[in-house]
Amino acid sequence: MYQSEIKSLKVKFDQVIEKLKESLAGIRAGRASTGLVENILVTYYGSTAPLKQMATITTPDATQIIIQPWDKNSLGDIELAVRNSDLGLAPINDGNLIRIVLPPMTQERREELAKNIARKGEEARVALRTARADSWEKIKKMEKDSKITEDDRYAAEKELNKIIDDYNKKIEELIVEKEKELKAV
Repeated sequence: MYQSEIKSLKVKFDQVIEKLKESLAGIRAGRASTGLVENILVTYYGSTAPLKQMATITTPDATQIIIQPWDKNSLGDIELAVRNSDLGLAPINDGNLIRIVLPPMTQERREELAKNIARKGEEARVALRTARADSWEKIKKMEKDSKITEDDRYAAEKELNKIIDDYNKKIEELIVEKEKELKAV
């Protein structure tokens, strides 16, 4: 009975991990990457869409990102969205495409990004704990309603703790990997 609750919890945990991977991809670490800008939201003709749905994004070398919109009329909107993003990028609009030249990383900027990575990891851990607490409450209610036995509740608790430990390790691995990438010059 409690296994269905644990299965739905694993789905929620997987979503948390995917969201963390996406947000870490948006953090610049050394080389230029399309992941840095592809999820920037652009408002165009009253609707909002991620940049990757409006343009071709390429990295011709380690310090540049080229954004070539499918509709030339969206150039100004894309430039504004990139400029207003919290990435601190300075887009150059030449009338056909947008070029972003990434400045070399300073030690101060690397430290700031490392803090940002740690903050995103902690946010993911909080999301895991919240989802686990919700599931634990449901399992305790199942026991109270006599849908599961006390032994089942103990087994569920043991399984929940193992799952949360596994997912916390995944988060830690993602953070360590991104910090290593950030410190590589």
